[in-house]
Amino acid sequence: MEIKNLVRKNILSLKPYTSARQSHLTGILLDANENSYGSVLENFTSLQLNRYPDPQQTQLRQSLGEALNIPTQNLFFGVGSDEIIDLLIRVFCYPEKDKVIVCEPTYGMYKVACDINGVGVINVPLDQNFQLDTEAIKKSVDDKTKIIFICSPNNPSSNLIESKQILELAKELNVLVAVDEAYIDFSEHGGLIKQTLEYPNLVVMRTFSKAWGLAGVRCGFCAANEEIINLLFKVKAPYNMNKLTSNAILGAIKNISKRNEFIRKILSERKKLEKELRQREKVLNVLPSDANFISFKVGNPQKVFSYLETNGIVIRDRSNQFNFVGYLRVTVGTEGENNLFLKKLDEIL
Repeated sequence: MEIKNLVRKNILSLKPYTSARQSHLTGILLDANENSYGSVLENFTSLQLNRYPDPQQTQLRQSLGEALNIPTQNLFFGVGSDEIIDLLIRVFCYPEKDKVIVCEPTYGMYKVACDINGVGVINVPLDQNFQLDTEAIKKSVDDKTKIIFICSPNNPSSNLIESKQILELAKELNVLVAVDEAYIDFSEHGGLIKQTLEYPNLVVMRTFSKAWGLAGVRCGFCAANEEIINLLFKVKAPYNMNKLTSNAILGAIKNISKRNEFIRKILSERKKLEKELRQREKVLNVLPSDANFISFKVGNPQKVFSYLETNGIVIRDRSNQFNFVGYLRVTVGTEGENNLFLKKLDEIL
């Protein structure tokens, strides 16, 4: 398929803003009206915060590419996955004309980003097992459909979406298939990031917010066909990745063993927490999890949520979400946090 046939024509002809640091990162830099004397943050002198960051994200892409065995030219970094979601919509979808498919219940930002950009949203619900209804998706696609957003493992149902279904859609449909793998590190499945090198219309997004423990840094990335990556660079803000964030991410990639330790602890606690929830008679259902959270169903979700909140335990009430009536979502915490959650849950149940 031809990716350019999906792109908005004004984006294809767009001449992107050319920033000073796009051409020069070193030397006597008198080209960008920076403060040549330095930064007021003296503890970060080695980062040269008085200079703009690299708009090409060169070090970030090289470092992550080596860690994932993905070519540098197939990677793009954003301010969280949310920026990438927004950029994909802006690149491929004409406002008030094109459409995007989501499969609810799922992550709410896909629809919010579409609403902000004036792009129509078609909901093709997940089936009773929270898997894709591929035939319904195919029937919903027309010449105005540009993107299918798929969250895998899905939020809030916590299950991995079958990769065979996703790749079938990417192979058969002339649309962008954007897979959000924010929680893939907690799954036994390796994800679909390598398949982006085979399928020109497949985009896989990931984040440093979950397993890496860097939610406060706000950094996500995606892997995709080089043509798609170039389009994202064409429309992004000139300096979307700041030096403080970049430095934190570069340090994180070098300390992948710490991430793996976090994953091991979370998976151990997830197993115990899931077992405990299943043993409670008034917990009506517990969904198996491939993520760092568990969704469980109770008869009076608002009452349970409010009681826990009053006692300082904050979970998410998803009981009013499409096809998710009665469910609450709890993040897997530390052993102490999980035990306190269960204690207070027992009190209200």
